[in-house]
Amino acid sequence: MEFPIATNQIMALPEFAAADISVYLKREDLVFPLASGNKWRKLKYNLKAFQESNANALLTFGGAFSNHLAAVAAMGARYGIATIGIVRGAELAHKPLNPTLATCQQNGMQLSFVSREEYHQKELGDTVLALQKTHGTLYILPEGGTNALAVKGCSEILTSEDAAFDTIGCAVGTGGTLAGLANSCKTHQHVVGFQVVKDVSITARIRTFAPSNNWTLVQHLLHRGYAQVSKPLASFAEIVLQQTGVLLDPIYTAPMLFQLVQMIKDDTWTFGKKILLIHTGGTQGIIGFNSRSTLQWPVG
Repeated sequence: MEFPIATNQIMALPEFAAADISVYLKREDLVFPLASGNKWRKLKYNLKAFQESNANALLTFGGAFSNHLAAVAAMGARYGIATIGIVRGAELAHKPLNPTLATCQQNGMQLSFVSREEYHQKELGDTVLALQKTHGTLYILPEGGTNALAVKGCSEILTSEDAAFDTIGCAVGTGGTLAGLANSCKTHQHVVGFQVVKDVSITARIRTFAPSNNWTLVQHLLHRGYAQVSKPLASFAEIVLQQTGVLLDPIYTAPMLFQLVQMIKDDTWTFGKKILLIHTGGTQGIIGFNSRSTLQWPVG
């Protein structure tokens, strides 16, 4: 399960030049499009562990537009692994599948819709117990895919050439990518995580996998939830696409870059001036986002 090394692309935005800051974007989104960005990294060692186990299927969890579910289904199809997705929202069982879930199903994933109350129980839920009776032994992967094996995969994002940077940045959902970066970066480097959702457990979760003090979480100014996308953010993504040719997703990479630009404008950026940001993918979700929002995101 080896893939090409991602390339680093200069992000020549005027705000960076004015502040004498160089910013590059590691194009993890281009490595494996069906499970782009950090998703295949998180799955790499988990899929190896599944193949070495006696499990009959891989079960995981996600929302209706989950990049994680889409990636698990795609990698399952690629390597002949049976996959099951527990989807938050029992009401979705009686509605047409959105583009993300339709793609999951096309890739062979069995979808099981549960209420939000049961979803919060996750692997302790009655639905999982019922699936175990049907399928036998299940390999259970947490929501977002973050566990020790996922962190191990994400620790391989950085290469020897990336030692030239003093700051590594990434968007933070469940914290696995940041933990992997913190574990593998050089001693002179600091990792900055741009938190995209309110979750008081993120800091403790990251510390479980990355106990060092070489990382910091920063809060977004405008974007505090997975479904909260503003017009300024969409306009910013359109400008970036026109100026650099890079398609950003609305949940992770766009808020990360938007926040960095805003902090530089406000003179609140206190980290290094040679920055490498990680493009963690997520662009598969743009079609689904545009299908449910009056605010249309650029599609490239």
